[in-house]
Amino acid sequence: MGQPFDTIIIGAGTAGLAALREVRKHTERYLIVNDGPWGTTCARVGCMPSKTLIEAANAFHRRHAFEEFGIRGGADLRADIPAVLQRVRALRDDFVAGAMRATDDLGGARLSGRAVLLDAHTVDVAGIHYHADSIILATGSRPVVPEEWLAFGDRILTTDTLFEQPTLGPRVAVIGMGAIGVELSQALARLGLEVAAFTTGHALGGLSDPTLNAELAALLKKEMVLHTHAKAELREVPGGIEVSSGANRVVVDQVIAAMGRTPNIEHLGLETLGEPLDERGRPRVDRQTQQIGQLRVFLAGDANDDAALLHEGADEGHIAGMNALAAEPTRFVRRTPLSIVFSDPNIAVVGTPFDKLDPAHTVVGAVDFDHHGRARAALRNQGRLCVYADKGNARLLGAEMCAPDGEHLAHLLALAIQQKLTVHQLLGMPIYHPVLEEGLRTALRNAARHLPEISESDLAACKPLGVPALE
Repeated sequence: MGQPFDTIIIGAGTAGLAALREVRKHTERYLIVNDGPWGTTCARVGCMPSKTLIEAANAFHRRHAFEEFGIRGGADLRADIPAVLQRVRALRDDFVAGAMRATDDLGGARLSGRAVLLDAHTVDVAGIHYHADSIILATGSRPVVPEEWLAFGDRILTTDTLFEQPTLGPRVAVIGMGAIGVELSQALARLGLEVAAFTTGHALGGLSDPTLNAELAALLKKEMVLHTHAKAELREVPGGIEVSSGANRVVVDQVIAAMGRTPNIEHLGLETLGEPLDERGRPRVDRQTQQIGQLRVFLAGDANDDAALLHEGADEGHIAGMNALAAEPTRFVRRTPLSIVFSDPNIAVVGTPFDKLDPAHTVVGAVDFDHHGRARAALRNQGRLCVYADKGNARLLGAEMCAPDGEHLAHLLALAIQQKLTVHQLLGMPIYHPVLEEGLRTALRNAARHLPEISESDLAACKPLGVPALE
């Protein structure tokens, strides 16, 4: 077994690499073990290849606005799907190479293989036992695919396989309309594929505000077939795969399973730790320390199924790496919750979502972008933004949106919430003209109408001019 390590990191994704960075600051007695390809989920099959696909789709979709801009000839453009996918892979490979450089110089501290816990201090890899004072579990996640769908072979796609295809379509079904489903279904529809999307509920892209879900559903239905509120069933038929949902039927060439991801924790040996496991085989994890019980074992990133987002995974890896070498774990204050879906308009949820608020103590401010001056100039005047504030102290609590440039509005709101700013304090901030942030100001003014008035000598009290192009 050799000399014991100070810590063993299992998994070399975003959380594992973040933990490694912290560990290497304090010790050389560490081991990082990875099963499967090295390189993060984000770089290989997640954030980056999907955004590359989305950028191509949005660029091609823009041709529909050319005539109104006075630009002729857009109807003659075509999308070369194999070329689009080839660029996605080329850029993806570059991102992966960057992620892999983080472990290139580790030498014997880097080990490929499947690790299994034997107890809270011992790991088995290919029959060899390794001992450590602490263990960091960062084994990531994988796409959910119903077992019965495996019979359809390579016609069932996930983000793990989608970007490897030489071409796609022409008929595609997307099952699941969370963040991944919304992004992929819209992107493929904008590239000219016939897309039918299915979801069992009414919530789209992580939104919980019913007004926003209705707005988003209406926008998506302009670009694809969208069926909600019924489970999708698949069966083989002549000419393809039939997808049925309630009374709805469609035959497609390929099906993209976008029903979320599940942690890679099976066969990891969590039962050997002696800590209670829930019905899904998961231990309880303190999200401020990443610690399992009082053990010197830490569970970080997608593997703990808390918030499967890169920035959260990196934070959790940092926390785990710091605490794995500490005599007593530090309780870290976590960032304001922030999630973004890169559809058009962008979807974002910041701070406390609508369905977690107390309606009796919350005021809502909203804005539609239909008549927003800058959005109209860009032919991007669609979508809606809602902000939520505490009725008693006017502090901003959260926001949900499907809005143009929502990815930027969301960051501004996340900063405001983390700094505990009030609606009036935000209204006192400068907003240039003409920018999309003027829409946020309108929503804040709407919220302020339901809050106690402040002195007119305060610039936050400035009223709108009543001229749409100037608001």
